Amino acid sequence: MTFWNRRKKQQLLYILVDIFSSLLVWGSFLIFRWLVYDGRVFSVDSVLIPMFNFYTPLIAYPIGCLIIYYLSGYYLRPLRKPYLRELRRTFISALIISFGAFFIFIIDDPVTQYERYITSLIVLFVLQFIGSYIPRLLVTYISHKFDHDEPRVYTIHSMNEVEQFEQAHQLEPYDEVILDFKSKSKENDIYTLINRLYPCNVEISVVPSLYDMLTGAAMIDDVSDQPLIRISEHKMSDTGLCIKRAFDVVVSAMMLILLSPLYLILSLLVWYSSKGPVFYKQERIGLHGLPFNIIKFRTMCVHAEEATPQLSADDDPRITKVGKWMRKYRLDELPQFWNILRGEMSIVGPRPERRYFINQIEEKAPYYCMIYKIRPGLTSWGPIKVGYTDTLDKMIRRLNYDIVYIENMSIRLDIKIMFHTIGVIFNGKGK
Repeated sequence: MTFWNRRKKQQLLYILVDIFSSLLVWGSFLIFRWLVYDGRVFSVDSVLIPMFNFYTPLIAYPIGCLIIYYLSGYYLRPLRKPYLRELRRTFISALIISFGAFFIFIIDDPVTQYERYITSLIVLFVLQFIGSYIPRLLVTYISHKFDHDEPRVYTIHSMNEVEQFEQAHQLEPYDEVILDFKSKSKENDIYTLINRLYPCNVEISVVPSLYDMLTGAAMIDDVSDQPLIRISEHKMSDTGLCIKRAFDVVVSAMMLILLSPLYLILSLLVWYSSKGPVFYKQERIGLHGLPFNIIKFRTMCVHAEEATPQLSADDDPRITKVGKWMRKYRLDELPQFWNILRGEMSIVGPRPERRYFINQIEEKAPYYCMIYKIRPGLTSWGPIKVGYTDTLDKMIRRLNYDIVYIENMSIRLDIKIMFHTIGVIFNGKGK
């Protein structure tokens, strides 16, 4: 079983355990209130068990728990989970869940003694923490102790060993590749190798030099491990990554629904302006260096690019009159919310490019592969600072800004970029 299959299996196991434990916690909490305050489940009187809130939380409480657990980043790295990190995240999640449930389901209950509110909150927190932590700890302990299907690691010492790895990886997939070059290698060779490894869907690490260790670039996951530079990882926290993805899903779904009248109007304008399909699909390179089809409103005449790919320019004769107006206000990009909802893109991230232009960029900037570690975006710092990239030099400038964004990713930075993007749209700076 490959690393990614084991990961999905372990994720599913944690989710099932959390659903069961949340139902058990809420049921135990209701029994506590019923016994301690001498109440009846279907009668209110002076007790804290509400008649109208009995059945609803049986569905809402587990769903709410799963949402909090997901946003905490608990399910993102299900394998080889550190015990201390599991304890800390479970404690914080239990605190948030108990306070949330208290203010949603309990605060409106009839009450004669207000100290019962505090007692109920404390009991719910204790039940939630213990009830969720013990099953999780058991799953983690079993996976640590009895899972002998360890991650398969392949070490590459030179460029000559790449083809050997690719052949071995096809027969039995590896989980991680460590680049340990004993001799000094050209920087371009290392980036070329990383480019070839990204589509293999493996974790990529590099044995650091002395300079890397002194500057803090190397990371140690365990005291028994050697220091490594995790090429395929980025610096955003697990919680931040999950919040970012949840934000993408919610916002893209809302935009597709709320802007549906605008989608209809733009579709009619495109259809009326020139013959051909309303939407335009184009292959771009995204997460892990894998291709996907980006969706746009068509702004050019049909068959505008049948031979060699070309960049658009000012007064480009291929662009229709309606298309020029749509490009000015970035309206042609709106269908990409569907790409975001599908998980191919994010709202904020490096703009995806075509393979033809990537090959040209890599000749001058071989580190282009570093943007493959995150989903490409609808907007990012690069497009804001550089604008439309109609030359190769602008593409490289945009890439440099995107690399800086990746090294400083945060929810706060994403929000700033989105506000700047709104300003660019309203000012009509697109083309």
